[in-house]
Amino acid sequence: MDWTDRIGRRIKPRDLHVFLAVAEHGNMAKAAESLAISRPVVSKTIADLEQAMGVRLFDRSPHGIEPTLYGRALAKRSVAVFDELRQSVKDIEFLADPTTGELRVGCPEVMAAGFVAAALDRLSAQYSKLAFRTELGTIEHLQSHSLRERRCEVVIGRLWPSTHADYNIEPLFHEQLFVTTGIGSKWAGRRKLPLAELLDEPWILSPVEMEPGAPVAQAFRAIGAERPRAIIWSPSLNLRNNLLATGRFITVIPGSVLRFSRQKTIFKVLGIDLPRWQLPVAIVSLRNRTLGPVAQLFIDCVRRLAKACAEAH
Repeated sequence: MDWTDRIGRRIKPRDLHVFLAVAEHGNMAKAAESLAISRPVVSKTIADLEQAMGVRLFDRSPHGIEPTLYGRALAKRSVAVFDELRQSVKDIEFLADPTTGELRVGCPEVMAAGFVAAALDRLSAQYSKLAFRTELGTIEHLQSHSLRERRCEVVIGRLWPSTHADYNIEPLFHEQLFVTTGIGSKWAGRRKLPLAELLDEPWILSPVEMEPGAPVAQAFRAIGAERPRAIIWSPSLNLRNNLLATGRFITVIPGSVLRFSRQKTIFKVLGIDLPRWQLPVAIVSLRNRTLGPVAQLFIDCVRRLAKACAEAH
């Protein structure tokens, strides 16, 4: 397929925009409505695209339309095209005024509660015209969806073992977990407290914290116990904060949250040593995707904060 004759002259960004709308809605009428154009224009645009590409991009059925194998390939690259165009506009705006710009960053809730919040606080104080959009989720979801679908430029979180080779990964620090209760808890006044004494007390944990190799799992196996009496399983830090306030529960809180969160006064750290996570907290971005200048500012800030976390404890 010759670029000049069949692609460069015949496919315009507007055509791809219409194509993506149809792929998203699965219906030409709905795509036309969302784009504020007529259905015949949408239909002709798709027909012209299929003629230019020489393949069928959509399968039609009474239930709607969905991308073919070729359509899915074009959709994937089209998203990247518009992302790069959008990023180039942001880069130009930043070069014209280095105090402005926008960053889309993804992170798990526990990172948002301390480490990432601290970075955004520092950057927004220094560059008042910068804007930030955050997307919360598990690190697996953020990497496999938010980065690949170009909804985020960077993701901050603890790596997971099956991280794919098409990511850029920069390890930052190995997170330390601390056994924690509420300030009104009966355990709060104890200076030295053996872990075994807490075995049958009510715990709040997440499944990942009891996986083989996780710090909590290691600590309990070291005293010959399989697991504590976890009566609530949840990764939510907000849920833990609310329940710790009752004084009834025990949980683990990452050191980065204790260091940077403004809610740290509600926690009481118990004097129990846990090993650090073996997998590090890292900056993850999509390989072969040029990061914008605001992302670089954010990464530089994160590196400085990470150094403090790595040196602590």
